[in-house]
Amino acid sequence: QVQLVESGGGLVQAGGSLRLSCAASGRTFSAYVMGWFRQTPGKEREFVAAINRSGGSTGYVDFVKGRFTISRDNAKNTVYLQMNSLKPEDTAVYYCAARISSVRLTGWSNADYWGQGTQVTVSS
Repeated sequence: QVQLVESGGGLVQAGGSLRLSCAASGRTFSAYVMGWFRQTPGKEREFVAAINRSGGSTGYVDFVKGRFTISRDNAKNTVYLQMNSLKPEDTAVYYCAARISSVRLTGWSNADYWGQGTQVTVSS
């Protein structure tokens, strides 16, 4: 069992930055591929970014490339999402996800564990 707890969301002006964190419980964090997803009301949850078990490979959805960076610290059981040049359309609830099986890092939808989400609001 893995529990994921996100933090770092909040209100920011367009062009600003936020850093999301996702702390995982358990001693097998490094066994999981980790990802970030987001969801807005009335829309399906969408993939944002993912990172492999070692942190050596990452993948992003096109609309965040060059602005968002995913990273992980396996010693701290934590995955991060650095978000720069934020736009109002980035407003969403952001979720952390963990997946034990290998997957294409440029997009996936199924995970073994999900966090509770953290709200990010970007004002214009």
